[in-house]
Amino acid sequence: MKNKYTALSIAARIWSLTSAVFGIGWIIVAIFSGGAGIAFVGIIAGIAAAVASLPVGIALFFFLRFLKKSNSQNKLVELILFCLGFALAYALLGSAITVGFNLYSHPSPSFFETLGITTAMLTCCSLIAILISYKAINNYFFAILMPSSNESWQHFSETQTNTTNMEPTIDQQQQPIQSWENNQPQSQTNKTLIKAIITAVLILAMLIPTMFVSNLITEREQRQKEVVKEVTSKWASQQTITSPYIYIPYTSQETGSDGKAALFARHLLLLPENLAVDSKILPEERPRSIYKVLLYKTNINASGDIVIQLPKDINQETLQLADAKICMGLTDFKGIEERVMVTLDDNLTYELTPGLPTTDIDSVGLSSPIKLTAESLGKSISFKVNLKIKGSEKLYFAPLAGNSSFTMQSNWASPSFDGNVLPSERKVNDSGFAAKWTFNKASLPFGTTLKNFNFNKNSFAFGVSMLQPADQYAKTTRSVKYAILIIGLTFALFFIIELMQKKALHPVQYILVGIALIIFYTLLLSISEFILFDYAYLIAATATVLLIMLYAKSHFENWKTASIFGGILSALYAFIFILIRLEDTALLVGSIGLFIVLALVMFASRKINWYNPSFNKKIEG
Repeated sequence: MKNKYTALSIAARIWSLTSAVFGIGWIIVAIFSGGAGIAFVGIIAGIAAAVASLPVGIALFFFLRFLKKSNSQNKLVELILFCLGFALAYALLGSAITVGFNLYSHPSPSFFETLGITTAMLTCCSLIAILISYKAINNYFFAILMPSSNESWQHFSETQTNTTNMEPTIDQQQQPIQSWENNQPQSQTNKTLIKAIITAVLILAMLIPTMFVSNLITEREQRQKEVVKEVTSKWASQQTITSPYIYIPYTSQETGSDGKAALFARHLLLLPENLAVDSKILPEERPRSIYKVLLYKTNINASGDIVIQLPKDINQETLQLADAKICMGLTDFKGIEERVMVTLDDNLTYELTPGLPTTDIDSVGLSSPIKLTAESLGKSISFKVNLKIKGSEKLYFAPLAGNSSFTMQSNWASPSFDGNVLPSERKVNDSGFAAKWTFNKASLPFGTTLKNFNFNKNSFAFGVSMLQPADQYAKTTRSVKYAILIIGLTFALFFIIELMQKKALHPVQYILVGIALIIFYTLLLSISEFILFDYAYLIAATATVLLIMLYAKSHFENWKTASIFGGILSALYAFIFILIRLEDTALLVGSIGLFIVLALVMFASRKINWYNPSFNKKIEG
């Protein structure tokens, strides 16, 4: 019988269907991403895939002709592997371009994450095209070897008649019997290999919904940041405090750009010789929607002394002492709760108001004119200031003084000491924290009398960040990174048990189990926004394990098998939870755990006859 299918028609069918499925996939991605022009995106993606994969279609044409002439018993498997190879090649190229040129608007995933997701998408598209074209492919490979339906039915009737009414003929007795059972091992091997390939592809395909889950986590985290930003904009942002310093303008005769001498306005900055700062922080949690925003109030007491000392190259007569000011820097004016008063020499009190005479040190701050006379030169002026401010998340200080010490106290039990310098003394417990920083002239690259300040004060700033006890988004993101481990081991377990019990699962059932494993992360994300992450993880993991265990019971009709699934899944989720909690030793523990898991899988599958799974050895014990 002449075959109506040709290598060209099969190659064209697979090539066009793969491009069409790829375009439909982009439409689905656009729907989940909320993108505009959904149909347009799908059409463009389909056309681009068709053009880019044209070399694959040509190669597929020659490969089909080669398979047609070969004596291989695994032609369909080889066709799938051929498509998988090209999918991996295109994924390697696409991932290198995407990561190399940073084509994502948001922080791009790693090369291997992009490679896995792209390979899964391309392989799924080609596999769907092969499944749709399965009948045509089967007819192309085997139709010439198969009789027509009428011939087959006539042969079957004659065989039945001979078998019922006659003894076997001499020719029949001499011919070897080619029964279905004789061909079963090879056929069973092909089916097992194809099922294994499909299972592997489904594992990779599950990376695609994990990408959507990762985007969802990023979206929720960004929403939380927007809420925090909205609340802090009405309260006060993080604060960086600069200790008091004195500004004194003067005139200097210098040579201008035209080569003529002229007077230029210059200024001196006098930093404290000694400085002591004590701050007490009172944290406040303000609920907003489903989020909690961490704010604080602080009471800062600063004292010290400033020596009014001139550099040798400045003449006293050029000083404009009547325009001298005392200045103090801070980040956000909205945080000031009470009048800021500075007391000099224990009897002169000045009120600081917004505005600075120079932006050498601070761009935002407070200042006040002070009375300086010629008699003040060479003397030390003591000062005291009390500052009651509010802010959010962080409180920093800039140690602009000769010798200084800073102390912080709070009842917040989860501080993060950061900035340029860590505290020399610290104490953190459940009741709060206390910390102390000390500096001296030898540890700072500037003196206390400056004609200009050419440093960035933020490079010396230090302080504390008021952290929430648990960042559920960071932990959920870490758990998603292990999704491929959970999905892969679960699918492998289903595959091994279905071979051992000779009760196959349909690929749709694998997909349902995979979706249940993905929904675990959405449950974890949503529940952790209302309760502590540890409790949310317990609830989500328990629900997922029970769901899959009951599904396994309904299919295998065996509580023992379902209990095995439940126990192994529980152990996997417990293992991932431990990895999330660990910091420095996560890689070591994870590597050892994976080695143990692999050893257990190899032990459990040691007696499976992979060439003929229908004749598995009986598992002892």
